[in-house]
Amino acid sequence: MALPRDLIDIRTIYHEPAVTDFARGREILARFPQAERILVPSHWNIPSLHGNAGSVEDWVRIKRSTLVLGVKKGLAMRPNGRSAHFIAPSTSNGCAMACAYCYVPRRKGFANPISLFVNIDEVCAAIRRHAGRLGPLPEPDTIDPSRFVYDIGENGDLSVDAMIGDNARDLVALFREVPNAKGSFATKAVNRDLLAYDPQGKTRIRFSLMPERIARVVDVRTAPMPERIAAIDDFLAAGYEVHVNFSPVILYEGWEADWRALFEAIDDTISPAAKAQLKCEVILLTHNAALHEVNLGWHPKAEALLWRPDIQEAKRSEGGGDNLRYRSGWKGRWLARFQALLSERMPYCTVRYAF
Repeated sequence: MALPRDLIDIRTIYHEPAVTDFARGREILARFPQAERILVPSHWNIPSLHGNAGSVEDWVRIKRSTLVLGVKKGLAMRPNGRSAHFIAPSTSNGCAMACAYCYVPRRKGFANPISLFVNIDEVCAAIRRHAGRLGPLPEPDTIDPSRFVYDIGENGDLSVDAMIGDNARDLVALFREVPNAKGSFATKAVNRDLLAYDPQGKTRIRFSLMPERIARVVDVRTAPMPERIAAIDDFLAAGYEVHVNFSPVILYEGWEADWRALFEAIDDTISPAAKAQLKCEVILLTHNAALHEVNLGWHPKAEALLWRPDIQEAKRSEGGGDNLRYRSGWKGRWLARFQALLSERMPYCTVRYAF
C-alpha cells in the first residue's frame, strides 16, 4: 500500500542493534532507505519519544515521521475472557493515530509512535505452540462458538502497521493454518491491502465505530466513520469474520440520538450477509486523570466530552492504574439503554460483551 503521507511519512528510524539479525527488520529498513537510522539500547528507552513534553505539533510530527523497531522479549499468552480467550504477544506498540481517549499515552507518553517488533517468526511460533497444547474449544462461549480466539492487536492498530511491514500478513497466514484458533484485532483504519490476505474465516476484524459527530472531535487522525462502515462488506467478502466495536461509548447530552443515527447508518449500508454474522462489543469510556491533564494542553474540546467528574468515579484497573469510569449503578442503566437502542434498529447484532 502506498503510505498516506498525512498519516505516515517515515523520516527517522530508531532501532535496537539486534533488529538487523531478523529478516523482517532488514525488510523494513530497506523499505525506507532515506530514513535516518539511530541505534538505541531498547525500544522502551528513548527519552525524546516517551513523555508529554512539547506541543501537539511535535507529537503529530513524531507519529507521522518516526518508526521504532525492536525485538519482542516476552512471548507469554495472557488470559482475557472478554474480547478474546487470550492476548497474544504484541507485534507492535504505539500508533500513528492520536485518539484523545487512548490508554497507551498513560504508559509511554502521547508522542509514542509506532514500534514494530521484528521477531515475528518467534511470536507466531509461540502462538502455534500455545494453541497446540489447548486442543479443541471445550464448548461454545460468548467469545466464539468453535475456536480459541487470540487478540493480536492489543497495543496498536494492525491495519496501520500493515502499511509499514508484513507482520499482520504473517499473523493472518498463521491462523489460517492453526485448526483450533482464530486471530482478532480492532481497527480504526481501512487498509484495503488486507483484502488480499486470504484469512479463510480464521481472522476476526473488529471495526471500531462511534457517532461521526463525536469521532470528529476525539478520533484524531483516523478513518472517517462512513469509510469504516462501507468496508464491512468488502472485508467479509475477502474471507474475514467482521464484527464491530461500539467503543468508547461516551455519555453526553444527546448521546442517544447520535447512536441511534449511527445504528441507522450501519443498518442502511451493510448487506444481509454481513448482518447475519455481525456481533459487537460495547465498551463505555474509561478515562484517566493524568491523560486529562495532557489533553487539556492540546485538545480541551475533547476533554469537555471525556472529563465528566459529575458522572464518573475513580476505579483501579486490572492493570493497577487509577482510572475514571462512569458511576456504578448508573453505568448499568446506561448500558441497558444503549443495548435497547441497538436492539430496536439492529436486532440481529448480538452483543458479545458489554463493559
